[in-house]
Amino acid sequence: MQKKIFQWLGREFVALSCEGKAGSTATQEAREIFRFFDQELRGIGLSLENTVRTRLWGRDRESRTLGSDERVKILSGKARSASSSYISPSHFDSNARVALDLLAMKPSRPGLEKTLKEYEPPIVPLRYLIYDSVVFLSGVTAVLPALPDQLADILPRIAASLTDAGSSWDKAVKVSFFLHRSQKLEILKELFQRTVKANIPRTEYLFVDGYSAEGKLVEIEVTAAI
Repeated sequence: MQKKIFQWLGREFVALSCEGKAGSTATQEAREIFRFFDQELRGIGLSLENTVRTRLWGRDRESRTLGSDERVKILSGKARSASSSYISPSHFDSNARVALDLLAMKPSRPGLEKTLKEYEPPIVPLRYLIYDSVVFLSGVTAVLPALPDQLADILPRIAASLTDAGSSWDKAVKVSFFLHRSQKLEILKELFQRTVKANIPRTEYLFVDGYSAEGKLVEIEVTAAI
């Protein structure tokens, strides 16, 4: 497991990453990873309730689904977070079926709680959460014929969520793109820059082999200030 503690946006964050124990089922691997995460967070005075974002990686579609189902059970109530999940065999350094990245935040003062915003009607991922004046959107994606169609659907929905949370593209501090390996990064960049004119301090691009459903070609996560 990897643990990183860092300052960002005037707050202290903890990033944890771990692959499952090979030989277990995907469900067992996810459960054990969260047990490790809980121990690490409690050791520095936090808990899973401080989780603001998780990414789940599956070696294949079944592993992604089983791991995601277990995540829903464990990160419930106050522990719910912005979330995403991907299929990417090359992400793994071991024979594990599931890997997880978790981001937790220590609020600037005690007693602050998350505001959890659901989609209407509610679905498994949150629409977004607000914690100590920072908004974390779950990964946003779409099933449409081509990448331009998907971006044309995704970006307005992100803008609407940011507005609803009291933020905007101009206040975005990080955008993460998870692009299907079949697509060209240059086209993604062009499509995004054509629509979003904001100067975003940090962008990152990762390539994956699949998502929660067939036909998706990109998923976008956004973090913004309020």
